[in-house]
Amino acid sequence: MSPRILLIADAGPQVGGGHVMRCLTLAGALAARGAAPVFLASPAVAQVLDAFAPETAREPATALDAAGLADATTGVAFDAVVFDHYGLARLDHEAVAQGRPTLVVDDLADRPLAADIVLDAGPARTQADYALFAGEAELLLGPGFAPVRPAFAALREQALARRGAPVARALVALGLTDVGGITAKVVERLRRRSGQVALDVVLGAGAPSLPGLQRVASRDPRLELHVDSQEMAQLTADADIAIGAAGSTTWERCVLGLPSMLLILAPNQRPAAQAMAGRQAALVVDIQDEGFDALFDRALVRLLTDAPARARLSAASAGICDGLGAPRVAEAFLRRIGRI
Repeated sequence: MSPRILLIADAGPQVGGGHVMRCLTLAGALAARGAAPVFLASPAVAQVLDAFAPETAREPATALDAAGLADATTGVAFDAVVFDHYGLARLDHEAVAQGRPTLVVDDLADRPLAADIVLDAGPARTQADYALFAGEAELLLGPGFAPVRPAFAALREQALARRGAPVARALVALGLTDVGGITAKVVERLRRRSGQVALDVVLGAGAPSLPGLQRVASRDPRLELHVDSQEMAQLTADADIAIGAAGSTTWERCVLGLPSMLLILAPNQRPAAQAMAGRQAALVVDIQDEGFDALFDRALVRLLTDAPARARLSAASAGICDGLGAPRVAEAFLRRIGRI
């Protein structure tokens, strides 16, 4: 009998849709191996599922906060659970799982977890980071376990073969929810400084930057908007440079060796972004820096004009992640389920 695996992923205006997107990738890998994944779907989670995977099985919930989570799962049948929610910790995990096999997806290593397996794809993570938080959990650490959609690995050879071309297309992908309207601010700086480079801009249907960017796109032929795009892998493969959020989409760009500027949009993104910079696999700018505008412009000019730097960024980033993390995680979790 197929194990029914409940996925609890946070979503909303402040946290974006990245948790749900990476859990969708895990769900696909689990389903391919005979499991039956189902999402606990608050309205915010349902919105992401409706846009990107409308046929996904789901159990409705009014909210996914710690106070109401146990009630939300009352009466829901499942054999194992995946948590991708920074607002939940050990007691919350235990209240829901009640002894069932548990996988916790994390990036923070800042709170006690109740997990049989912990997944943290950060390139700087070590077992010592979780020594106080994860007990005897199996640790799947590093970008080799990052849940990247299969379409990216499928395009890896093709994309790497074309790296080194002059910059003709730039990809801007700063999160579906476009926290603080950052996408419009970045696009405006790009439009002034990127010459005739085509700009592929990805954002969600509810992004605050969208109405203004639609007006700009109507009079600037360089600018093409991709709303709730289903073609991220192809857009990433076709781009020559990228400006992206320093979150889970970082690994998608690594798989395809895309020279990138990472913008740190939230504190939890800082360790992974700094590790990427340390490996010379990306240029990194923090939006909280007082000199953000000058730092952004300097990094942009380097991406646009320095072909040897782009080649180094491409090679280093491609060596960090191969795009096969989701199958590795799915197999490890299903092995654990089979032992319990």
